[in-house]
Amino acid sequence: MTKEQVFEFIKEQKTAMISSVDENGFPNTKAMLAPRKIDGNDFYFTTNTSSMRVSQYNANEKACVYFYKRGRFSYTGVMLIGVMQVLTDQSIKDEIWRMGDTMFYKKGKTDPDYCVLKFTAQTCRIYKDLKTTWIDI
Repeated sequence: MTKEQVFEFIKEQKTAMISSVDENGFPNTKAMLAPRKIDGNDFYFTTNTSSMRVSQYNANEKACVYFYKRGRFSYTGVMLIGVMQVLTDQSIKDEIWRMGDTMFYKKGKTDPDYCVLKFTAQTCRIYKDLKTTWIDI
């Protein structure tokens, strides 16, 4: 897959797996909705400021985001390795906000428990057709 094909693949996915590193150096992974915005190598997600993940990224910005598609006879996986920043700037919160987000953030766009995760990909590993390939992002 080319870089362009990787990004098209990612845009088609509904779910992302994000990983952080805990205080003991172990990976922690959770499912997230697809990124709200993709801008170059930057991927934007929303989460609760009070979440365990936010405290882990504040302590260690190393991160991994994984996308996959399981077909009947094939499997494609894309692992992005990079860094995650926790953003609380109101302008990015306004930009990423969607109708229905009040289900998670009761006080709306200015809820102090609402923040944005910005993942910046540095490298990519692709698994497709029983082959693994690394590409620079």
